[in-house]
Parts: sequence; C-alpha cells; structure tokens
Amino acid sequence: MDVRVERLKQVAQSGDIDAFYSLIREDVKLLEHIDELPFADTPLHIAASAGHIRFATEMMGLKPSFAWKLNPDGFSPIHLALQKRHIDLVRRLLQFDGDLVRVKGRERLTPLHYVVATGDHHLDLLEEFLLVCPDSIADVTVENETALHIALKYDKLETFKFFVGWLGRNLSKSAEFYERAILNWEDNHGNTVLHIAAVSHLLAWGPEFVSINRTNLEGKTAWDILQGQTQVDNRKIKVMLHRAKAKSGSSLSTKNWYGDCLRPPSIGYFEFWRKYHVRQMTALSDERRNVLLVVAVLLVTISYQVVLNPPGGLWQDDGKCNATEIGNTTHSGTNDQTQCNTTVAHTAGTPIASKEYGFFFFMVFSVCNFLIFGMSNLMVVLLLPVQYNRGPVFMVILSLGFCFCMSFLTINQAPVLAISLFVLWLTYTILIIVVFGLGIDRKMSKLKRLQESTLSGLRIQSLEKN
Repeated sequence: MDVRVERLKQVAQSGDIDAFYSLIREDVKLLEHIDELPFADTPLHIAASAGHIRFATEMMGLKPSFAWKLNPDGFSPIHLALQKRHIDLVRRLLQFDGDLVRVKGRERLTPLHYVVATGDHHLDLLEEFLLVCPDSIADVTVENETALHIALKYDKLETFKFFVGWLGRNLSKSAEFYERAILNWEDNHGNTVLHIAAVSHLLAWGPEFVSINRTNLEGKTAWDILQGQTQVDNRKIKVMLHRAKAKSGSSLSTKNWYGDCLRPPSIGYFEFWRKYHVRQMTALSDERRNVLLVVAVLLVTISYQVVLNPPGGLWQDDGKCNATEIGNTTHSGTNDQTQCNTTVAHTAGTPIASKEYGFFFFMVFSVCNFLIFGMSNLMVVLLLPVQYNRGPVFMVILSLGFCFCMSFLTINQAPVLAISLFVLWLTYTILIIVVFGLGIDRKMSKLKRLQESTLSGLRIQSLEKN
C-alpha cells in the first residue's frame, strides 16, 4: 500500500492522468484509503502545488472531499495553489465548489485571508472570491480577525477600501447584517477596524453603521489610540474624528447595562401593560406574527366595509311612496310593495337599519364597529417588526380613519357625530398607538442593542459552520 501511495504521489507530481488510472487498476480503493486519513498530502494537494490543472480537475471530479482536506502542514489544495501563484488553477477549483473560499487552513486562515495578507493578484481575485461566496467576508482567524482587520494589519489600505465599498454595494441575503457587524467586529484584543486605522473612507458611513466611540478591552477609543501614535503625522485623521464627535474613553459614561436592574421596577398601570406587551412582542414568532397580521388586516377591511354597506343596506329613494307610483297593483307580495307601503320617512343613501331598529341601537352598533376598526389598526402597528419605519404607517392609519369618518358622515348625515368620531380617532391614534407603540419600540430597541454584540458573534460563528 505504501508503495502504491508513493507511486501515486509521483504521478500527481508529474500530472500524468494515464499513469494514474494504471495505478487505479491495481487498487480501485486507493483514493478511499487516502481519504480516510484526517490529514494527508492527497494527489489533489500535490497537483495543486505543481500547477497541473488537468490532473487537479480530474481529482476534483473523482474525490471532491480532497479539496477540503488539510495536509500535515495545515493547508488545503487551494491554499497551496495560492502559495505557488497558480491563479488559473484556483479559479478552476472554485468552478467546482465556490465555498472553497471558506475552507479554513492553518490558524483558520481562509483563501480570502491569504490573498488579503499577501496582496498577490489581490483586488481582481478578491472580487471573484466575494462573487462566488459572499459569506466568506464573515470568516475570522484564530485571532478573531476579519479580512478587514488583516488588510489593515498588513497596511493594505487599497484592499481595505475595496472591502468597505463592497459592503456598501453588497446585495446578498446577509448584506444588512454585514454592514453593521463586520465594521464593528472586535478581535481578541477588543479592537475594531476603526481602532486599528481611523480613515475618512470608514467615517463616511456615519454613526448608524460605525460606532465612533466604541472602546476596546483596555477602555480606549479610536481617539485614545490616535493620541498615542507619536511616530506618524495623524493630524488630518484627528480633525476628521473630532468632526465626527469622537471622545476619549475616560470621558464616556460608565453607566453599565445592568444599571436599570439595580433600580426598583415601576409599578404604574401604564408601565405594567407596556412591559407585558414588550414581553409578548419579543416572544412572538414570525409565523404567529404573520397570522395575527392577516387577521388584523381582515378585521380592518370588514369593519370599513360595514360603514360602506351597513346591515340592511341603504335606502334607494327619498321619503314615502304610495301604490299609484308603481301602478294599480295593491297586493303586498313583493319587496317593492312593502317599501312603498312603509310609513317611515327616509332619505336616499341613509342606512335602513337606523330607521327600522332605531337610531340609538344603530349608533351602538356603529361605535362597536369603530372600536373594532381602531383595535385592528392598533394590532397592525404593534405587530410590525421594530426595525420598520412606522412613521408612514401612522400617516396611512390617520388617513384611513379620516376616510372612515367621512364615509360614516355621508350615510348618516350627522356632522356632529362624525366629527366627534374623527376627533376620538385622532386622539386614540396619538395617545394609544403613537405613545404606547413608541414606548414598546424603545423597550425592544434597547433589548436589541444590549444583545447586538453577542448575537452578531453567534451569527458569524453559525455562518462559519454552514
């Protein structure tokens, strides 16, 4: 077996495909024996190092698992191809499996990290790497460094600018998460890319993406680190940070996130219900949220339709008619005869129920329908995810309430009641939806900020495993 393995290595070194199949005729399980080893210099490793594209392509077709296996030195075939600058071979391997950009070698360095560190064919190859595997931007080394950290570590400023520009233009599934998490990712020393190099290209993103005053494990901000750099002229960078309102670590508030827990909780009625709803919204699954949103929208539609077409319908004529208006027929077997013989005065376009059952009972029905309409709109607002901009939603709901009241005014011809309903709706929207809803938003946003750093770390780790 050892003799055949040595002969296979020689064949791979020469790139002779015919000689390879001659060995396979002698032992058809030769590749399986090599694949069982946790670390091995497979024929693909040797061919990748030697730059034999045809032989490497043949191996990828027969044993794709070789591409993910590390040799005793901790390198995969694509790592070896990059080290020997066989760029065409690297591209051929990626044609078989784009996720090879994420294969982790020695010190958990991926091919993306290696290209960033060495700078060989860097920008064009980096663009190809990110095109076939956008999630590779989330991979970190044993030092918990992203590709952006490595670019700054080796003074590859052009590469760093490329990554920042790519993050801004990325349209992949996790693009929004990467914009926030990667730029603020901390290495093992607690340094973000802003701590390593404060540059105008990064500051242009603004505080919503980059935390200007974030501290490292030593309690230093980017401003503190810049003040300690005496070997270089960084006056321009200091001016940019000053304009961005950068502060020193000692001037920042030392209030901890657990400060609220040290204070006794509020026991007010409003605070109790707000806390209850915050907990309900936090525990609500996406599936259940979607179901409740569908129900709320249906209730809004039904309650609005009731105003346009109330029970019993609307009168189609004015006043009271008599039998001579429809001919000499005096029998009472039809709806027309029944309507003509009525003694109740009415106006065209007004609800029949308000005359048949009394104005008071119809108003009770209308108020109940109004409450259903209002509560359904409140459900829609509160069920929207926290990150959504609710300003336009509030404007739509206010406009919808105005249309609701105008429709009620049209069919009832009761201006005072319609105006009262609209004032009630306006007050209801401002005091309950806006105040109560924004209160829940502030609570939930605070929870999301407290969990952001931990969740971003867990998500990047899960992306690495996948």
